[in-house]
Amino acid sequence: MNSKLKNDALLVLTALIWGSAFVAQSVGMDYMGPFTFNSLRCLMGGLVLLPVIWIMGRKDPKDPAYRPDSRSIEEGQKKRGDKKILLTGGLCCGIALAAASSLQQIGLVYTSAGKAGFITALYILIVPVLGLFLGKKVGLKTWIGVGLAIIGMYFLCIKEGFFISYGDFLVMICAFIFSLHILIIDYFSPKVDGVKLSCIQFWVAGILCAVPMIISEKPTFEAVAAAWLPLLYAGVLSCGVAYTLQIIAQKNTDPTVASLILSMESVFAALAGWVLINETLSPKEIFGCVLVFTAIILAQLPQKRPA
Repeated sequence: MNSKLKNDALLVLTALIWGSAFVAQSVGMDYMGPFTFNSLRCLMGGLVLLPVIWIMGRKDPKDPAYRPDSRSIEEGQKKRGDKKILLTGGLCCGIALAAASSLQQIGLVYTSAGKAGFITALYILIVPVLGLFLGKKVGLKTWIGVGLAIIGMYFLCIKEGFFISYGDFLVMICAFIFSLHILIIDYFSPKVDGVKLSCIQFWVAGILCAVPMIISEKPTFEAVAAAWLPLLYAGVLSCGVAYTLQIIAQKNTDPTVASLILSMESVFAALAGWVLINETLSPKEIFGCVLVFTAIILAQLPQKRPA
């Protein structure tokens, strides 16, 4: 129970950081293109994790558990197998992250932030549907929570008539790929070191986004320098900290429940705008926040398992 509460708390913290980072993403787009912003923030996130991995990987030679001469051939083969799983997981996570985040950033150019937030949050419905094909059963309370969360997201994010535009279509694809990203993490995170997996995915995503950045956007040093603050926040906190917390917390968390908790990103974005930049929340938006919080609580209630 303590482990479950700890993982849920880490996922809530992840959603909080992502929600408040939306301001940084919007401001950063004033100075550079979407591929430039995503590439730099991901590379920065990977760079931040390198000293963390080095510190965590240090071993004390005086520690009796540290016996480099006692490693067997079997242990060496197991380590090589773990390394292969780690690289494969990092590559898959990085490809998914690069595709989803780029589609989201490009979609924001053509659609409103509210609609983009709502459509992206549809991964809370896509994840359990995809999970059914992978043999993951979802309880009735969780399905009710998913429904409540989607309704709450609509009240929170949609301020005008709902219609599908080019930007909305891009964000829909983004939501589907983010769902795959959550399921990929669910598969690989119990098998490998979470911090290393996170670091590899950032380097992969940063390099992939750098290719279209160089070809089509040609960023300047002046633009990067002008956007140093949103880049620093999005790179260090949103990438380096939040995505790593997501991977660590998802090791022992059902992916559907994890997606529900992470959907609070939109709620925290609205609350951050209210607290930090005095954006008012209408009764309709407050009602949406209440529905999302209710959905999260409902999904956490214990369910009777069949014998």
